[in-house]
Amino acid sequence: MFLEVNDKNPNSLYIKQAVKHLKEGGIIIFPTDTIYAIGCDLMNYKAIEKLCKIFNSKPETSSLALICDDLKHISDFTTPFDTPVFKLMKQTLPGPYTFILKANSNVTKIFHNKKKTVGIRVPDNNVARMLIQELGNPMVSKSIHSSNEIEDYITDPYEIFGNYEKQIDCMLSDGYGNNQPSTIIDCTEEMPFLVREGKGEVKSLML
Repeated sequence: MFLEVNDKNPNSLYIKQAVKHLKEGGIIIFPTDTIYAIGCDLMNYKAIEKLCKIFNSKPETSSLALICDDLKHISDFTTPFDTPVFKLMKQTLPGPYTFILKANSNVTKIFHNKKKTVGIRVPDNNVARMLIQELGNPMVSKSIHSSNEIEDYITDPYEIFGNYEKQIDCMLSDGYGNNQPSTIIDCTEEMPFLVREGKGEVKSLML
């Protein structure tokens, strides 16, 4: 199922259709403020296994991020962090940033592993955030890379759908995606540090 949506005013019916698939353990592709992502319901372990299988990996070892609609869910999956880190996240989110934080026991239970860190995203994209709001909890996701040696990411939604159509239940498209990933900031040490510079500005941040 390929559904075209407008990030400025997403069709609520299409959002509900996509979330119905998520609640049934399905896999969807959706836009973010950077590149397209493929994801599933965080609370459905079989769906997480299915997602990881697409990339020939396992939940215990796969690098997956949690997609949230705001900061309210974050404490459910992380250990307490300092006020400067919270201020940094408040300053940049929603936005094209991924924050690496120390994971709590809930992450261990969800992924059936001893994962000590977790990546958190709050995209500045209405489609992504409405999906989370309708679902009622975060999604777990992975960025869609390109097999092309020249380009790191696929930006054409029709090409993405063609590549994954048989492995997903639904794709929400808001047009061509960005070719820059999120900026990754590690906040697990005393001072946050830049892991990867992506679309998110870093000049104005204290890193």
